[in-house]
Amino acid sequence: MPDNGLRETRDDIRSGKRIQGPHLSEASLIQNIAHNLAAIQAQVAEACRAAGRNPAEVELVAVSKTHPAEALIAAHQLGIALFGENRVQEAAAKAAGLPPTLRSALRVHLIGHLQSNKAAKAAEVFDGIDSVDSLKLAQRLDEAAARVPRWATQRLPILLEIKLSHEETKAGIAPDSPELAELLERLPDLTHLEAQGLMTIAPLDVPAEETRACFRQLRQLRDRISQAHPRLNLPVLSMGMSGDFPLAIAEGATRIRIGTALFGQREGYGA
Repeated sequence: MPDNGLRETRDDIRSGKRIQGPHLSEASLIQNIAHNLAAIQAQVAEACRAAGRNPAEVELVAVSKTHPAEALIAAHQLGIALFGENRVQEAAAKAAGLPPTLRSALRVHLIGHLQSNKAAKAAEVFDGIDSVDSLKLAQRLDEAAARVPRWATQRLPILLEIKLSHEETKAGIAPDSPELAELLERLPDLTHLEAQGLMTIAPLDVPAEETRACFRQLRQLRDRISQAHPRLNLPVLSMGMSGDFPLAIAEGATRIRIGTALFGQREGYGA
């Protein structure tokens, strides 16, 4: 990618200019993330070895929510290109703090819940929506993407969020619900969206076997959907986070969402 945008951002950091929120020095930030990334990559390699998989099959989503723009810059310098954000407004503010050349080199996906009334802004801000949980939201995103110039030549990537936990706070579509069945039937007609796979969040504070069973259910659901809906191509399984991603890899995860293990504890965006 062009060096001028990154050089401009490095100069801002060295001069003490606050891009967004609190930050360490550039060297310290990169060193911390590099150390954490090496540990994560070693765990991914070991989990893939145990499962008989190639580590290249597993993509890391760096969950940068509530972390400042400097963290994205440092992670990108270490070779990370895919980032996950939870809120439309926060992601838009961070993007404004990055040089356009750098922002265009990143893929920033929404991984948090999205209200349908924010679909238009989300289609402008994000490079993918990984938390589609209703037909209404998919339709709003399709309509919104039709008005965004860059989605005129390509489709907006989406994942369907599936609820496999009994926790009331978890979002997503129930796997056996009529709404999911209708959504799957209608998706091929939403011509500005590209459904790429499924996403889920495992229940918290449960035995490892229960967590792994959740991930297994998502893979099995994807396989059933692929058989029943041959017009859909759903290679992506986004599952597993900092505390459970080796289990997700064992069950076929192709994307793991890592925040705390990569960036450290969240400090609160804009604090």
